[in-house]
Amino acid sequence: MDLLVHAGDFLLLRGASGSGKSTLLNVIGGLQPLDSGEVLVAGTDVASADDDTLARLRLEHVGVVFQENNLIREFDASENVQLPLRARGFSGSAALEDAKTMLGSVGLGELARRMPSQLSGGQRQRVGIARALVGGRSVLLADEPTGALDSKNSLAIFRLLRTLADDGVCVVVASHDRAAERFASRMAQMSDGSLSLEPSS
Repeated sequence: MDLLVHAGDFLLLRGASGSGKSTLLNVIGGLQPLDSGEVLVAGTDVASADDDTLARLRLEHVGVVFQENNLIREFDASENVQLPLRARGFSGSAALEDAKTMLGSVGLGELARRMPSQLSGGQRQRVGIARALVGGRSVLLADEPTGALDSKNSLAIFRLLRTLADDGVCVVVASHDRAAERFASRMAQMSDGSLSLEPSS
């Protein structure tokens, strides 16, 4: 089937473990090759793109958030968020300013100098989201982003993702968390690698 996901969408991928949710996210993000078909992301044909093009796609357009936020523990929150900007050649001052703005947008403006060990699980996940979107990236892929969080923090993360979608980010989330259904604009079911869109309520 054909699937179009637009700016402002919050698409929730549901399905049992092993159904293909993570694989689909990895394919969209250019982290895993396609067996067949075509995937276009921000005008780039992911299937035929070389490694350099895919790396540039992720740096400029597509951010990925995992259940384990993969923050560098020796870097504070601001330094973690600055990483993709420095990889793109931003100056130190420009990267610092953009990171400050992005951390503020996820509610962590006052915690920019905190080390990951000084942040709660929900706060670390917010830093991961800020890092995934800094620099104007417009596509956010999240794989079980609340799997390691309690219900309160899970709701806060899904509420944040909904706000980001409302601001024009294209959000695609794979999650078993039923709380995500309250915030998604569309839902799709995955089974044995096949995708089917659920009717809008």
